[in-house]
Amino acid sequence: MSGTGDAVARLVRNEGTRVLATLVRVTGSVDLAEDAVQDAVVRALETWPRDGVPENPRGWLLVAARRRAVDVVRREAKRLGKEADAMPAVDPFPDPVSVRDDLLRLVFTCCHPALSLDAQVALALRTLGGLSTAEVARALLVPEATMAKRLTRAKQKIAQARIPYRVPSAEELPARLAGVASTVYLIFNEGYTGRATLADGGVRLARLLVSLMPDEPTALGLLALVLLQDARRAARFLPDGSPALLSVQDRSSWDASLVKEGVELVGRGLRRTPAVPNAYVVQAAIAACHDLAPTYAETQWDAVISWYDVLLTVQDTPVVRLNRAAAVAERDGPAAALALVDALPGLAEYPWWHASRAELLHRLGSASAAEALARAEETGLPAAHVAHLRRRLESR
Repeated sequence: MSGTGDAVARLVRNEGTRVLATLVRVTGSVDLAEDAVQDAVVRALETWPRDGVPENPRGWLLVAARRRAVDVVRREAKRLGKEADAMPAVDPFPDPVSVRDDLLRLVFTCCHPALSLDAQVALALRTLGGLSTAEVARALLVPEATMAKRLTRAKQKIAQARIPYRVPSAEELPARLAGVASTVYLIFNEGYTGRATLADGGVRLARLLVSLMPDEPTALGLLALVLLQDARRAARFLPDGSPALLSVQDRSSWDASLVKEGVELVGRGLRRTPAVPNAYVVQAAIAACHDLAPTYAETQWDAVISWYDVLLTVQDTPVVRLNRAAAVAERDGPAAALALVDALPGLAEYPWWHASRAELLHRLGSASAAEALARAEETGLPAAHVAHLRRRLESR
C-alpha cells in the first residue's frame, strides 16, 4: 500500500472506532454495529484513495454504517415476517463530548468484569484496537475460527447478560478502571515479548484512554509506562532472537521521543497524585529512571529502589518485592539481593523467582545456580530466557 494509502487506512481505523462506539449506542448491539462499520470501512478503503478523503470522514463513515445497519435490520425483519422498528437517526456531526462518552461506554463494555479476561482482551483488540478477527487471532496465537467463536460468545454474553453500555458510576469507577488498565497492559506486555501487533495495540488503547480521561492518573501512568518500555523496542532482542537485558541494550537505538513523552506523562501523573501514589504512575517513574540513564552503569539505583518502596505502599506483592530485589542486587550486591529473594513467600511456582535465584547464585559462584535454572524451566520460564541463563551459567 502506498504512503497515501497507509495514511487513509490509519484514518479509517481511528475514525471507525469512534463511529462504532456511537453506532453501538444507536443500535444497542455490538454485533450489528460492528458488521455495519466494517462494511463502511471496506467502502471507505475502496473509494477514498481514489476519490479523496471526504471533508468529514467520521460523518461519512457514520452515515454509511447506519445505512448498512438499517438494511440489515429490515432484511432480517422481512425474513422473520416482522415489521422493522425505525432505527434512530444519528447526527453525522456529533460533538466531541458525545463521541468521548460513546467511546468510554464501549471501553467499559469490552472490559466488563463479567467477561473472561481472554474475551476482554480479544474484544478490546477487535473493537477498540481496530484489528480484524484474523489479526487478533494471529496476535493471540489461536486459530482464526477459534477467535471468531470467542468473539461471538463474548458479544452474545454482553447481550444475554444485559451488560450495560455505560460509564461506571463514581463509586464503581476506580475498580472498573483498574480492570480496564490491567487488560490494556496485558495486551501490551504480551506484545512486548516480540509480537509487534499486540504491543502496538496496547499503546493505541493506552493513548485512547488518556484521550478520553486526560486527568485520570491511572490512564496517564499506564500510557507513560507503556511508552517508556516501548521506547526500548528496537534494542530488546539480540541478532539471534534472544532477549537483550537492559545492561547490554544499545541505548542509542531507543526512541528518544517516546522517552520524552513518557517522562512528561509521569510528571502529569505525579501532579495529580499528591497524597496517595498511583501504582501505574510509580511503575512509570521506575521505567523513567532506566530510560534516562545514559548507560546501565549510571542508573540511579537509589532512586529506583526508593520508587519501589513507594510502590510497596500501594501494591505490596511478592512480585514487586522480587523486582525490587533485582535493583538491590545492582546497588548492594547479589548476596543482599538473594537474602531478600529467598525470604519471599508464595513464589515456588513462579518461574521468574527461580530465574532470579539462578542469576544471583551464578553471580555468587554457587553450583546451585544450575538447579535453580532447572526449576525455572520446569515452572514455565520462556525458552529464550532459559537459553540466555544457560549461556550465562556456562560462561564461567
